Amino acid sequence: MGKAAPPNYVAGLGRGATGFTTRSDIGPAREMASESAMAAAAAQMQQDKETDTEQYQDPDNEVGLFSSIPYEEDDEEADRIYEEVDKTMDERRRARREAREKEELLRYRKERPKIQQQFADLKRGLADVTDDQWANLPEVGDLVGKNRRTRANRMGERFTPVSDAILLRAKEANQMTTMIDEQEQASGRAAKYGGGLATPMDSGTMTNFIEIGQARDKMLGMKLDQASDSVTGQSVIDPKGYLTSLDSVIIKNDTEIGDIKKARLLLKSVITTNPKHAPGWIAAARLEEVAGKIVQARNIITQGCEACPKSEDVWLEAARLNSNENAKIILANAVREIPQSVKIWLHALHLETETAAKKRVLRRALELIPNSVKLWKAAVSLEENPDDARILLSRAVELVPLSVELWLALARLETYDNARKVLNRARTTIRTSHEIWIAAARLEEENGGSDRVEVIISRAVSDLTKMGTALGREQWLHEAEACERQGSVVTCQAIVKATIGMNVDEEDRKSTWIEDAEGALARGHVQTARAIYAHALSVFPAKKSLWRRAAFLEKEHGTSESLEELLRRAVQYCPQAEILWLMLAKEKWNNNDVDGARAVLAEAFQANTNSEQIWLAAIKLESENGEYERARVLL
Repeated sequence: MGKAAPPNYVAGLGRGATGFTTRSDIGPAREMASESAMAAAAAQMQQDKETDTEQYQDPDNEVGLFSSIPYEEDDEEADRIYEEVDKTMDERRRARREAREKEELLRYRKERPKIQQQFADLKRGLADVTDDQWANLPEVGDLVGKNRRTRANRMGERFTPVSDAILLRAKEANQMTTMIDEQEQASGRAAKYGGGLATPMDSGTMTNFIEIGQARDKMLGMKLDQASDSVTGQSVIDPKGYLTSLDSVIIKNDTEIGDIKKARLLLKSVITTNPKHAPGWIAAARLEEVAGKIVQARNIITQGCEACPKSEDVWLEAARLNSNENAKIILANAVREIPQSVKIWLHALHLETETAAKKRVLRRALELIPNSVKLWKAAVSLEENPDDARILLSRAVELVPLSVELWLALARLETYDNARKVLNRARTTIRTSHEIWIAAARLEEENGGSDRVEVIISRAVSDLTKMGTALGREQWLHEAEACERQGSVVTCQAIVKATIGMNVDEEDRKSTWIEDAEGALARGHVQTARAIYAHALSVFPAKKSLWRRAAFLEKEHGTSESLEELLRRAVQYCPQAEILWLMLAKEKWNNNDVDGARAVLAEAFQANTNSEQIWLAAIKLESENGEYERARVLL
């Protein structure tokens, strides 16, 4: 063990240890610099710090890897080329970039709009606010201070929950018990041996049920006294109408009451912020009416009349909510504020019950509004004497010359000659009215001038067409139906004849006229349908289908004579139509005219010599009437 280790021996190498080498084994890595060299290096560093640091920088302030490379002309040219390339690429992408930036800005403004943008429309609306509205703006209250004081008051009113023991003790304070707790038992024992109870036994309070019963009877008596008559002592409650009166009681649930409260607050805000808004006052009054507070509704609408004196709707609502007498006073005030309101005058007219009072109201109204057609019509309707009504209408057409209704009413009250003059004046005054032309045609028809009706209607159509105010075809047919309802059949036929062919193509005339006739017949206007078929047959006399439809119309709605006359004309225009001959013969037979039926079939034989249907009809006619020899001869 004391021997020296062999050369190159490394301890632990046999078991895998590699060993390690320290600086002390191999010596220092480099030689230390001398003191003179260290001093020179320090001096050089001090000199570097004092030199200008920007003298070696290139124009582009390049640092890092290429900071030491000199900046030459080719480098400057390369930088210029790269700048041009960057500028060109930036120009190419600028449009898309600006569009993208604009879209992002719009999306951002839409998601987060400025306060100024949110109230832009309201600011523009301020331009329409009048000086009176500015003056009537309510004062803004100190809501912040009010809320702060409210919160402070609430914080001062803090409540601490009471324990159950205190509540139980308070509950048992005035109660009597038959048990004694342990403390009182101990006190009792002490009293037995010379002591006393802590509390006297007679200090508790006892409930007096007799006094409670007397108080209840007293309250019941007071309620009965309130419901009794103080004079006669009898009850004023109607036992029969009591249950009926309960039906008028409106029971509202919590939801309806809550909605009424919300609506009341909203409408109060409306009429406070904008007191000149008439619908707000009306809505607030009707809300109180629905809630059953009619007095409150009247007060609100009265305030509305004061705030909006030029609104006729507010005055009419106030009159509706009040009684008849109060409504008269309200409307009297209304006409002072709005003397030109026809609705207020008419409402005041309906409030009056006597005819003389109504006439006074209308006279005053016509003095202020002489050009109102409604007022003139109401005044004429109150007159019982036709002469007085005629005088009123004469004055009315002078003041309101463009009212067709007044001219027609005056013409109806005049005699035939005067009515013609009135209608001629009306036609010259109002050249675009078809009603006046139709009234003139009806006047001629009623007074025996049926031959002039067609001329008047033809002139009406031509003159209105020249003026550019002619009616359409469908409108003329409706006017024809109206004339039929009023009993003017000749005028109806003249209108149909003059206007049925308007704006209809030649190839569509037959089908269109059939549709018109069927439509009029479906609406119950037989004369209009008959006039349409008559005109269609005058245009298409050889159409068998038209004759058949007209015959069916006469058979269902006409007389046997009219049907026979129509079928006679039909077989003249369509002699080869077997069905028309057979219909005419059957009509003769149904009227017990057997000889006439034979004559019709004989004429049919001459027009249709080889018709089997006509032969069989003749044989049936003879056999049904017992003429078997004749039938056998025909066979």
